[in-house]
Amino acid sequence: MMQVKKLNNFSVEITNLRHTIISDAAKGAGGNDDGPDPHELLEASLGACTSITVMMYARRKNWPLVDVLTNVKIISEKNENIISREINLIGELDDEQRAKLMEIANKCPMHNFLGRKTIIESKAI
Repeated sequence: MMQVKKLNNFSVEITNLRHTIISDAAKGAGGNDDGPDPHELLEASLGACTSITVMMYARRKNWPLVDVLTNVKIISEKNENIISREINLIGELDDEQRAKLMEIANKCPMHNFLGRKTIIESKAI
C-alpha cells in the first residue's frame, strides 16, 4: 500500500514504508516541480515493470540481454487514452529472442493491469 501526504503547495511525499518519492505539479500548473507529476509516475510504473519483466525473463533463459531502455508516454486522443511505449533491447539477441522478449513485455503486470477496465473504490476515513 502506498501512502501519500502533503509536503507543501502541491508537492506530496509518497511512501510504502520502505521507500519514499516526491511527486508535484509542474511550475506552469502552480506546483514547484519538486518531482515527477502523477502522469509521469504512471508512465514510470509501466516503463519499470516492462524493463524488469523483460530482464527477468532474459536472465532465466540465459540470453545475452545487456539492457532494456523503455520510453513511455501517455497520449490522450478524444475520449480514448493511448499509451505509447518504445522498447530498446540492447544485446546480441537474434530475431527470435527479440520477438519473444517483445511478447513478454506485453505480459508485464502493469501492462495487463492498464489494459483492463479498472474500478476505483474510494471512501472517506
